[in-house]
Amino acid sequence: MINKIVASPQEALAGVADGATVLISGFGGSGQPEQLIDALIDQGARDLTIVNNNAGNGDTGLAALLKAGRVKKLICSFPRQADSYVFDGLYRAGKIELELVPQGNLAERMRAAGAGIGAFFTPTAYGTQLAEGKETRIIDGRGHVLEYPIHGDVALIKARRGDRWGNLVYRKAARNFSPIMATAARCTIAQVDEIVELGALDPEIIVTPGIFVARVLAVGSTVRIGPQTPTAKPAP
Repeated sequence: MINKIVASPQEALAGVADGATVLISGFGGSGQPEQLIDALIDQGARDLTIVNNNAGNGDTGLAALLKAGRVKKLICSFPRQADSYVFDGLYRAGKIELELVPQGNLAERMRAAGAGIGAFFTPTAYGTQLAEGKETRIIDGRGHVLEYPIHGDVALIKARRGDRWGNLVYRKAARNFSPIMATAARCTIAQVDEIVELGALDPEIIVTPGIFVARVLAVGSTVRIGPQTPTAKPAP
């Protein structure tokens, strides 16, 4: 019987290696899998390359991972905001590398990884510092930059509901990068608010099929057995 539900955060993060590339969902705090990030801090993996839209907020979530000194390199679109002081301090001290990627390119590079695309040309960033050292080409009279996929060893994502096969649905904007990250990583780990019985999710609304998900961790207090009936604990 296929059952991807894990019993604890420790089990969810087991096997993440030093030097891994970890894709972490979230648009700021929206859709950020904070419980999985906390578990990654406890797990102890170091010298990580983190891929995220932002560079952390305040002292929690991704910012806490940076503060713990576990991240060697950050690949993101928006490294600075009003409360990104953890990243700011590390970067100014030369303690973390930064690869700045325009947001559309960031999404497309991960989508390309999941789709098996070797590389793609995009006009975004042509003629800027972000294109320096990269192959360029004029296509239909417009300059383009060659970009390569971003593959993850691990993806940590957040979903609203999931089942024991790993099928996932999301809540509104909290969906953000999760679906493409799930396809781009060798091992996708999802934290969900609810575990539902197999068959309770309408196939028409499943966004991430379970084939892309390796482990599911319930972080909410409710598990729904069938469409309406709640129980208190995650399914075994």
